[in-house]
Formats: sequence, C-alpha cells, structure tokens
Amino acid sequence: MQQLYNIVLRNASGEENWLREIQTQWTMWYTEDMDGQLVQKGVNDLKHLAVRLSKLFPSLISEEKLRGGLIQFITSSKHRCINSTLAFKAGLTELWDIKDQEFDYTVNDALMRFFDKCTRFVQEVDNNPSAVVEVDKFKQGPEMRRVQEKIANRLRVPYSLITYDMAEAAFYLCAYEFAIKTVHSPWCRLFDEVDAQVMEYASDLREFWKRGYGHDINRKASCILFHDVFSRLNKAASENKSGQQVTEAVTVQVGHAETLLPLLTLLGFFKDSQALNSTNYAAQTNRTFRTSHMLPYAANLILVLYDCGRGDLRLQPLLNEKPVTFPGLGGQQASMPLYQNVREHYGELLQGCDFENECQLFKHPEEV
Repeated sequence: MQQLYNIVLRNASGEENWLREIQTQWTMWYTEDMDGQLVQKGVNDLKHLAVRLSKLFPSLISEEKLRGGLIQFITSSKHRCINSTLAFKAGLTELWDIKDQEFDYTVNDALMRFFDKCTRFVQEVDNNPSAVVEVDKFKQGPEMRRVQEKIANRLRVPYSLITYDMAEAAFYLCAYEFAIKTVHSPWCRLFDEVDAQVMEYASDLREFWKRGYGHDINRKASCILFHDVFSRLNKAASENKSGQQVTEAVTVQVGHAETLLPLLTLLGFFKDSQALNSTNYAAQTNRTFRTSHMLPYAANLILVLYDCGRGDLRLQPLLNEKPVTFPGLGGQQASMPLYQNVREHYGELLQGCDFENECQLFKHPEEV
C-alpha cells in the first residue's frame, strides 16, 4: 500500500478530482501495527451480532444461561479472535447490564486453528507453491493484465509500475476505507465494475485452492472441528431426551475465515459443478463459491437444535444469520431437517474423517 501510494504521489499525473484528492488531501492511515488487529468497527460488529442472536434465540442466549455458566466461549489464540470473543461477550453483558460477574473463555488452537496442526495440509498445500499454480496463472493472465493496464492508464504511469501486488493494494485500500471508515474512497476510482469482478475472482480462486474444494485435505483438515460440533449436539440431544437440563446450552467458537471455509466445504456448501481455475473466469460468472458472500467480516455458521415434541429433534443451519439448507438434504423440511436425517446424511464423515489419519503425510494426495 505504501509503495502504491508513493507511485501515485511521485509518478501519477492528471487533473481528475479523485487523483488530486489522493495526492493533496489523503494520508496513509493504515499502519504496520494495525496488521491482524481488530478495529473498532469489528468490535462493534461482534457486539451487535451478540445482541441480534440473543433476540433471535431468547431462550438460549439469555442472562440466566450466561450467569449459570451454560454459555461457553472457545477461541483461537490470535489476539483478534480473543478480542472478537471479548466483544461478543461485552455485547451480552452490556445488554443485560451485568457488572457483578466475569465470564471466562477457553483458548483452543487444536479446534480453531486446526490448519496449523494438520501436517499434510501444511506441507502439501500451505507451504507448497504448486498447490496454487492456478492462482499464479490467473494473476499473469489476460484478465488481470487488463486490470493492471487500466490502472496504469488512469494514473498515466508506465505499465511496468503496476504489478498484481499494486492492483491488489489499491483494491484493499478501496475496500478497507469503505468497510472500516464507511467512506467512498478515492482509491476506488482506479477500478470499474469489470475490474472489481476480476479482483474478486483472483481472491476466490486463492481461497478455492488454499482452503476450499481445490484439494481434498483442505476440507479434511476440519474433521476435528466437525466432530467437535456434532459431539456437542449429540450431548445436548441425549441430555434433552433423558429429561435433564442441557448443560451447555450455547457454545460460541471464534476462529478465522480459514477455520470456517474448510468446514463449510466439508459440509458441501457452495460447491459448483466446475472447479475454479485460471482459464474459466468467464464461465464462472454465476458461481456460488464467492468468498464475499460466504466469509464477510464476522462471518458465522450457526447450528440450532430444536425439540419439536414427541422426541422430534430438528437441526437448523444458518449462515451469516440467514437460514440455509444442508447441501444434498432436500425434502419438505429441508430448512429444518430431522437431526437424525442430518446425522445419516453425514454418516460417512461421522464414522470416519479422523483428523490424525487425514493429516498424516503418507497418504497420497487425492485429486478433486
């Protein structure tokens, strides 16, 4: 970002208002120490999320349940996740004006940063440049070159100055100013809608090969979290069946986009008929694999168990607070299927999908 800003200050020419604004009024507010931090806008997002969910599920996310220790908080060790957890909790304690009690959280990287602990994923994908060869090809392909040339033309600078990294920096400056400061950034004027779609595809392509359907181990790395989620649901279901109070009414697990995407992929969400690659950009216009929809800031997957009487337990999935249906689980009650049907649907994963086995290195990488 700093390099791009310097290019615009020193090399760019033109009379456009947006360019004059960057050169004379705009200051670099994004500093090194902000990297990986949760900004105030993020704190507010998490507080508001907690309040909305308490209104959506008043019998579950209640003051009584929180005070009674029936709401658990689990987080990754990264400070932005811990701060997200604290913000979510603050949303509830401020809502109910709780000042006389503290509520703990547990740090669990084995669950929330499973991707670091999965040797096979780390070696075959994360530290392996050939795993993202399609991404590199697209960055050097005709669509991306056109975006870079258009940026160079708008700034009236030599094409050689605007690399892919410069284009990406401009795109992030535009996006961050809008998301964090709610301003229409002059940096956004370096792109038109077609350019933005190309930038979005480059980002989606990277996530597809790094965390999504591109390699089988991407999703299998999340087996440990998958089993954890279902064991908590099972425990609640059996306690409910035997007439006991459910001892863990709510579990709030706070991780990363890199935690959520492999789990969504394991569950089969957002799977297109064709894999994303470097040459099918035009054919992927209507793809469902769009990280901006799947993984916005404060992205969340919520699984809610309902007791509908007669031992009729149902499971409702919500993604980013909107009801969704489990892929491949149709029928009349698709939006809230029987819990037993969900378990049968994911039976193979529940029987297998062993983290230790999947993450050992001697397995042959499977192609999608």
